[in-house]
Amino acid sequence: MRIHTAITTAVVLALSLAIGGAGTAASATASSDAHPSTAHGGLRFALPEPTGRHQVGSTEIHLVDHGRRDPWVADRDRELMVSIWYPARSASGYPRRPYMPPGVARSVDASGSFGLARPGEVDWAAIRTDAARAAPADNRSRRPIVLYSPGLQTSRTLGTSTAVELASRGYVVVTVDHTYEAPAVEFPNGRIERQQQMSGVEGLKKAVDTRVRDTRFVLDQLAVLRDGRNPDAEGRSLPEGLGTALDLDRIGMYGHSGGGATAAEAMRVDRRIDAGINMDGTLQYSGSEFLPVAREGLDRPFMLMGKASQTHLNKPSWQSFWDHSTGWRLDLSLERGSHFSYTDAQTFVPALDERLDIPAQTREQYIGTVDPERSTTAQRAYITAFFDQHLRGRPRHILDGPSPSYPEMSFVR
Repeated sequence: MRIHTAITTAVVLALSLAIGGAGTAASATASSDAHPSTAHGGLRFALPEPTGRHQVGSTEIHLVDHGRRDPWVADRDRELMVSIWYPARSASGYPRRPYMPPGVARSVDASGSFGLARPGEVDWAAIRTDAARAAPADNRSRRPIVLYSPGLQTSRTLGTSTAVELASRGYVVVTVDHTYEAPAVEFPNGRIERQQQMSGVEGLKKAVDTRVRDTRFVLDQLAVLRDGRNPDAEGRSLPEGLGTALDLDRIGMYGHSGGGATAAEAMRVDRRIDAGINMDGTLQYSGSEFLPVAREGLDRPFMLMGKASQTHLNKPSWQSFWDHSTGWRLDLSLERGSHFSYTDAQTFVPALDERLDIPAQTREQYIGTVDPERSTTAQRAYITAFFDQHLRGRPRHILDGPSPSYPEMSFVR
């Protein structure tokens, strides 16, 4: 099973969910209404509110790696857009960040909203999240850092809800778009760079290698920020106190699908990453060829989060990874979930279904039959517990065995 099918429930779903950009926003006035509205002509929905005690701030940074030619477009230096989500000192008076940049929202709408709606039916540009744009960072103590890599050919936007949740729990979360692999990445001044062709095992290897290099470069630029300099390519102002809030001695990484494979492989080659999570990403390029991390394992904490419906897609490479790893490890399964249950689709598919009457088979392909709110609650509990235990040294007993509070999550091993 090749990575672009094993990493996704189906190729069609992977490609339809591939369009996105990231943004976010927050304030105490965030709507708690999860039901879609039709203000201004298109449907809108609210992401689940964060549950931590911190208000959340957000900013975007344009990064350029002048020491690396882009592997997809040879005449350019490699450039990335990242979003940073962080505990804010105060969110009062700061606007809520859009869920998507305007150009990306237009692309998503024109493409048919991930295959769920006709153009014009969903107002992606009007959706807001619970993070205050450019709010000052709470830098009274340095915060552990967690990086997020999205699925193969998908956008960092789809990991927004979990990023905001972790920021509300005291983490600085950095979500990364992998340019020219993601279908639409919006840069400053509205420039949009689109996906380049990728095919075959060699293309997949190139994608994983590029993602790992992207991850290491982002870590380098976070060190620049921590040391008091501004890594943004345009020199745009960054939130007050953000650099001094970063603790680069405590770094985690998580990712969905191909992003989960990226997290594991990046940990293998970069010891700055202390702990990682793979959310339903296979660790093999083809049926007979595994990623190096699946052959070698890891000696640091790692958590696998899969789904019961298609464990066979991950089983060979995950078993090899498990057998070769010597660090703390845990394998969980989201019962009755599906591949995109580990993304914001867990929220927006049922929200749009209320008005658009999405076919039951399509809904199940995306997010399975697990209760959406229970799925979100369980995922938040285990992801936060993992990073609390391994980045903050705070033991979390829900990692020790099945919990009656979260029956949606079963322990595989």
